[in-house]
Amino acid sequence: MTDPELIPLLQRVADALERLAPASVALNDLDAADAFVWHAESSWCEPVPAVSRVPIELLRGVDRVRDILLSNTERFAAGLPANNVLLWGARGTGKSALVKATHAAVNAAKPGALALIEIHREDIPTLPRLLTLLRASKRRCVLFCDDLSFDQNDASYKSLKAVLEGGIEGRPGNVVLYATSNRRHLMARDMIENERSTAINPSEAVEEKVSLSDRFGLWLGFHNVDQDTYQSIIAGYVRHYGLDIGAEQLRAEANEWAITRGSRSGRVAWQFIQDLAGRLGKPLG
Repeated sequence: MTDPELIPLLQRVADALERLAPASVALNDLDAADAFVWHAESSWCEPVPAVSRVPIELLRGVDRVRDILLSNTERFAAGLPANNVLLWGARGTGKSALVKATHAAVNAAKPGALALIEIHREDIPTLPRLLTLLRASKRRCVLFCDDLSFDQNDASYKSLKAVLEGGIEGRPGNVVLYATSNRRHLMARDMIENERSTAINPSEAVEEKVSLSDRFGLWLGFHNVDQDTYQSIIAGYVRHYGLDIGAEQLRAEANEWAITRGSRSGRVAWQFIQDLAGRLGKPLG
């Protein structure tokens, strides 16, 4: 074969070898950003350059739990002991928004103090692998699992229990876990009742299930807001984003929006603001 004939053949061989080669391992640089998403399949913490969140001062009706979470997070950022936190309660009441806003507030006061690492619910079984990675880092990390709950025949809660407090290595000193859930005990009531009805020792079976939530040192409860708080949230957003609308019209439209949704919450308020800003031709940024 002549040289010109060899070149395409060698190129095809090189392409085939490249396809057969294992994928390169992504490097984990916890100094690359202040927020990350854990990808279990590649054991990679993907940097998130811009986090979707609202300023902590715009979160209304959660003053007490805000202060508790902020204090716990500030102590952790300062290298002091801090608790894992379970934020539980009604949907749309600001649980995940408060976690992200608290992280931003602490880092604003002390830049780079904390890394926020989101782990998805389905990746909880890989938590020990993530903690091994974080244990070798000097950076203090808040693990964040949004909408954490467990259903019938889901045994992954056992690995979470061991990681939180019961494992032989224990939780690394530079890591705390913040989780949000609609369920106080992270499990559906019918799941707990089923354990009670089918177990040889009902009380021990139920204790096994609900003891997971006991591994969180702080329980912060969130509840639907009243009319005045809902209107206060709306007014705060309007002032912050400079939306031009009369007070009476704003109040009437906000009430109508809540009625059509069948609830009043921080999430409903934010959805109304997005609709209002769109109608007024005002970007939210």
